[in-house]
Amino acid sequence: DRDVTGVQTCALPISVVKFDVAYPYGEKHDEFGKVADATRGVQDLLIAEVNVKDYGEKENADLAEKYEIKTKEFPQLRLFRKGFSDPEPYTGEWKADDIIQWVKTTTGVYVGLPGCIEKFDKLAAEFIRIRDKEKREKLLQEAKDIVKVGLETPKSTDYANTYVKLMEKILEKGDEFVSKEIQRVENLRKTKVSVEKKESLQKRLNILQSFAHDEL
Repeated sequence: DRDVTGVQTCALPISVVKFDVAYPYGEKHDEFGKVADATRGVQDLLIAEVNVKDYGEKENADLAEKYEIKTKEFPQLRLFRKGFSDPEPYTGEWKADDIIQWVKTTTGVYVGLPGCIEKFDKLAAEFIRIRDKEKREKLLQEAKDIVKVGLETPKSTDYANTYVKLMEKILEKGDEFVSKEIQRVENLRKTKVSVEKKESLQKRLNILQSFAHDEL
């Protein structure tokens, strides 16, 4: 395998590679930078970039061609996984949280998004996986008990309570509540709201996605 970024993509189980122009700039490049910052230190995950020159020696142009990426389509993301012969393309919105969520749901690697708490993400994934109401009620109680014991900060407690409330809503209204609530929050995010409100909605959306694994 070619060394596409100064590191062999096969050296780690998961690599997310951005194919772009030689000197990238702009909103998409900035969002990708946020992904790199947010995932720094995550084991088994490499975030990298391939800069393709369309002049001179056309450095890395052969790699873009190998993965059937045309320069007019830049930037493009590809997810490489050990044991998979072909990389998976990213087709979602170029927002850091959306890209990270894609990596999480595609690979199972844990990356903490804003508003998310790892132990509650695991409870949420188990909660939505099982169908037995009694078992779900036990998981809800487990979540409530963790909140009672206390978390590190008041904000963490607020986020934890969001998980609890969502579990209660799912028990009350059924699993379809998750997809409907995701759509409602996404629609609100697109309206003219303050930056602070938009960040709050994004955190709620991040938590909601923890309950959506079976629907993706």
